[in-house]
Parts: sequence; C-alpha cells; structure tokens
Amino acid sequence: MNTKVKIAGVEFKNPVMTASGTFGSGMEYSEFVDLNRLGAVVTKGVASVPWEGNPTPRIAETYGGMLNAIGLQNPGIDVFIERDIPFLKKFDTRIIVNVCGKTVEDYLDVVERLGDTGVDMLEINVSCPNVKEGAIAFGQKADSLYAITSAVKKKARQPVIMKLSPNVTDITEMARAAEAAGADALSMINTLTGMKIDVHKRKFVLANRTGGLSGPAVKPVAVRMVYQTAQAVKIPIIGMGGIANAEDALEFLLAGATAVAVGAMNFANPYTTVEVAEGIEDYMKQYNIEDIHSLIGSVE
Repeated sequence: MNTKVKIAGVEFKNPVMTASGTFGSGMEYSEFVDLNRLGAVVTKGVASVPWEGNPTPRIAETYGGMLNAIGLQNPGIDVFIERDIPFLKKFDTRIIVNVCGKTVEDYLDVVERLGDTGVDMLEINVSCPNVKEGAIAFGQKADSLYAITSAVKKKARQPVIMKLSPNVTDITEMARAAEAAGADALSMINTLTGMKIDVHKRKFVLANRTGGLSGPAVKPVAVRMVYQTAQAVKIPIIGMGGIANAEDALEFLLAGATAVAVGAMNFANPYTTVEVAEGIEDYMKQYNIEDIHSLIGSVE
C-alpha cells in the first residue's frame, strides 16, 4: 500500500502534516506525537525579527471552532535557526517553514536566511498585513500576491508554497496569480475573518476585535475552495481547514488536494495528526486501495 506523495519534487511518506501556528515547531507536541509518523511538520510563522503579537485576550472559543488573534508572535529567525531546526532534524519527517513579514523585504530576509539550512520547503504566509499597502493582506489582491510570489521565487532555494487567504471574492483568481508567478504549490485555506461579542459586558471578546476562525466550522468552505482551485491550477494543493479525523482529510484528498494539514484540532486532541494518518491507511485497506494517488481528485 502506497501512501507516499510528492510535492514539487519533495517526497512525503504520507500526506498528513501540521498546519502552521497550531504545532509550534513540534517541541511541545513531541511528548504526545511521534513526529516520525508525520509526512511533515509545518512550523509556526517565522519573521526576520521577534514579533510580540497582539494584546490579550487573543483566543476565543466559538461554536464549532475557535477565533485567534495571536498576531504571529514568534522569536525571530535567529532563534529559529539556532533552536528549532536542529530539533526537527532529529526526526524522519519533512520540515516546512512558514514565513511571515510586513514588507516584501521582511519575507526575502527570512527566505535568504533559510537558503542553506536544509529545510525542505517554504510556506509563505500572505495573510500578513502589508504595511506599505495600508495593512491589506498580501494575499487579498491578485497583483500583490503575484508580486510577492515572484520576489520570493527569485531568492528561494527551496520549493515555495503560497498559503492562500480565503478572505477574497474569488479564490481561483488568487490561485492563478500565485501559479503564474511561479509558486510550486498552494496551501489553503488560512483562517476566515470572524468576530465574537460578549453580550453581558457588551464588549469585543478579542482585544483585536476580529480574529481568524478555524476548526470544524470552516471545513465545508475549505473543501469547496480546494475543489474549485484544483480545477483552476495545475500545481499541487495542501488542503486544510477543520480537519478533525481521517474522513475530513479524505474529503480534501477527494476534492483534489495532494496532502492535508491538521490545525485547530491539535489543541483539542494532540494525537489528531497520527490518528488521521492511521485512519487514511485503514480506509485504504477497507476499500482495497493500493495507491493514495487513485483517491486524489477522484470525487464524482
């Protein structure tokens, strides 16, 4: 039975990885999860300098999910290279680094620093506020997305995954812009913008007022966007958004994703990633499926 998949020439032992921002760099989770069982660990966003993130409160539970306005708090690229990469290299899993920034130059600085570190792929978080464009996210305008993808591709020594924002009118327009600019793969979806209000205090629950909605509530939207995008582009897609079990993951594969990432459910059940990988294997045995590629994009 073959569960291996290949994205931009990089082979993964199975199609299950972590979603950025929900797994740190795997250190905290390694007590629960054998990282060797995962296709890849996708790290939390890394910036050129340390980011403090947003003021608290910055997490809120919602029906069927959670809101977060962490603000991409991270210790910066220096600490990441010194501490996190050596830790991840102890395991037989691919390393995908999520890169964030507030200007194109911020992104390029991190991309260049990662060039000779031996990480396998770069995932570019284009949901960051572009300070030169009035804080509109890089991934919300096709021309901005094209420009940053092109710039990153010129400097990157690893294959580049562009992580698409769902907070747009037409996801396929964004996907095509990233593909045209040279992206090697897409990951989608990032969180949907949401809000929660405490009716007793008549105040916003999050200090930031809005946050990113993730968890099971977003899955139908994510599956639809992955399906649409798979029809629109030729590059591989890593599907994510509300995956809680193997059936959820299989929906994304059937819709056209080559791999999947588990995000918010890591907080509710730290074993989710391995359970999803094992569940996909059980499904393949149940239906006598020899090769996972026969599932990818096979919905009718």
